[in-house]
Amino acid sequence: MPRFDSPRLLADIGGTYARFALELGPGEFMQMVSLRCADHADFHAAVSAYLAGLSWADAGPQQIAHAAVAIANPVEGDQVRMTNYHWQFSIDEMRQRLGLDTLVVVNDFTALAMALPRLADADVRQVGGGQARRPSVIGLLGAGTGLGVSGLIPAGEGWIALGTEGGHVNFGPRDAREMDILKFAWKTLDHVSYERLISGPGLELIYKALADRNGITDAPALQAPAITQKALDDGDALCVETLEVFCGLLGTAAANLAVTLGSLGGIYIGGGIVPRLGEWFDRSPFRARFEDKGRFHDYVAAIPTFVITAEHATFKGASAILENQLRHLQASPGSAILGQIRRARSELSPAELRVADLVLAQPRSVLNDPIAEIARAAGVSQPTVIRFCRSLGCEGLSDFKLRLASGLTGTVPVTHTQVNTNDSMLELGAKVLGNTASAILQVRSHLNRDTIDRATEMLLAAGRIEFFALGHYSVVAQDAQFKFLRFGMPCGAYTDPRLQLLAADVLREGDVAVVISSGGRLPELLAVVEKAQERGAKVVAITASQSPLAKKADVTLIVDHIEDIETHLPMVSRILHLLVIDILAVGVAMRRSPDSIAALAAGEVDDAETTKPVRGAATVAPGVSAASPLARLTSHSR
Repeated sequence: MPRFDSPRLLADIGGTYARFALELGPGEFMQMVSLRCADHADFHAAVSAYLAGLSWADAGPQQIAHAAVAIANPVEGDQVRMTNYHWQFSIDEMRQRLGLDTLVVVNDFTALAMALPRLADADVRQVGGGQARRPSVIGLLGAGTGLGVSGLIPAGEGWIALGTEGGHVNFGPRDAREMDILKFAWKTLDHVSYERLISGPGLELIYKALADRNGITDAPALQAPAITQKALDDGDALCVETLEVFCGLLGTAAANLAVTLGSLGGIYIGGGIVPRLGEWFDRSPFRARFEDKGRFHDYVAAIPTFVITAEHATFKGASAILENQLRHLQASPGSAILGQIRRARSELSPAELRVADLVLAQPRSVLNDPIAEIARAAGVSQPTVIRFCRSLGCEGLSDFKLRLASGLTGTVPVTHTQVNTNDSMLELGAKVLGNTASAILQVRSHLNRDTIDRATEMLLAAGRIEFFALGHYSVVAQDAQFKFLRFGMPCGAYTDPRLQLLAADVLREGDVAVVISSGGRLPELLAVVEKAQERGAKVVAITASQSPLAKKADVTLIVDHIEDIETHLPMVSRILHLLVIDILAVGVAMRRSPDSIAALAAGEVDDAETTKPVRGAATVAPGVSAASPLARLTSHSR
């Protein structure tokens, strides 16, 4: 079995236990340890305790570069705050404190969901009948300290995991006994969700409610593990009833999830409680309650339910998400600045190449080191480091480090999905839209504020603006001309090579030529740049990094999405160029002088939908609203 370059740290953090493991190779988990959360002040203390207790071979401790954490609460942004425990932390700060290159934090049931396609038949046990349809939506829920809910949606050759908090939906009683349990819970709780009952604390609440309902005044105070043990081993009547109610409620919750998601691929039960019940769970009221759906009995009866028996399923899912993240950051073209550096290697000078090799080998060190240390480590001068940064479209080292940091700490990405000849029209539409969205997000990561500002200022100060493009990108130049003419700015669009040279030959100092090219290598457009600069005009290029056009222009807006026009027409790249024009148009519109805006607002503008004249209204701070004078120029808010 192949091994990773360095061990990967995996963690499964619940409200009671924090479980850790090292993954040495795909699916090869070692040194698995379970620590009580209450024994450690915070998450960092628990991780540090695990790492300090590791035993290494004769080679000594190994550096851990990458880690994935599955945690029992929502994960949105950088700040993590546990719902059922007091731990909280910043993901990037934690990564730095632990000395990691990559730290991925996901919801624990999102990780468990991603493990489902990787489980073997021996890793699950079917409860009841039904037959899974493949491929189809899969539902997942499980009880532990809380009630986790997730699902998997098939997407091409992969899956999309749902990050949900479905355990917090309102509990609905089915009979008089459950109504009494709800009334008992209302004595101490304002909101009673399914998680309040289908969880470890929920078992204890059901036990107390049933004791009250049955008039048992001397029922001993028991925690969830003891309730389960006394029901399974001792046959204690109150504990057995508690467990039966628990499993019945779980059946209702599972059925609700099945009809909500349309989980024809099956419902899977995980968590820390149900797998420990063994075959008793198979005989419990769970499946009968699952199928008790009135008119939808036949629908849910056809859906199989499975108990996850695999011991380390969450680790498998967290590992899969981490692997996907690393593959995206380190190998996917255009996904981050590291991918951009790899593509640019053939265009770099020998000295710049030494800087590139240093960044690729030690990105985290470069991120934190001053320029003098970077230059020393690469064996080059400090100006060479700056030239390297600028060759990637960055303004300098600080801008380069911002983009590098974004690439190293990005979230789980949107990825490119290959279109197949047997795809349905719906699948084709979803893939085209998904691929376009992915490309837009990648271009967003390459945006440079300083270059956008400089390009905008050049356009605002221009005596005249000329847009140049060829072939399939001609429509981008024509779209730009239309937008800027609406601003009352003198401009033109040239898409014929002969007219382009003639137009460039009459440019003057103070004019701006905007040259639009996907590859940035067409000799006709390079000749336009040379002629424009010879005439004293400034050149703004919208093109690929490391292209001859990018190096010749005064300001370059990077769009790194190359399409082979020999095999198909440009689609995504053309949309990206149009979006860059939109960015410039919005920037110019927002920076126009008040007099110009007032003059524009005072005029009549034809409404494209009604063909009736509509007078401009007053602007609404702080942005451009549907009622502002700029609303007919762009629908983007400020």
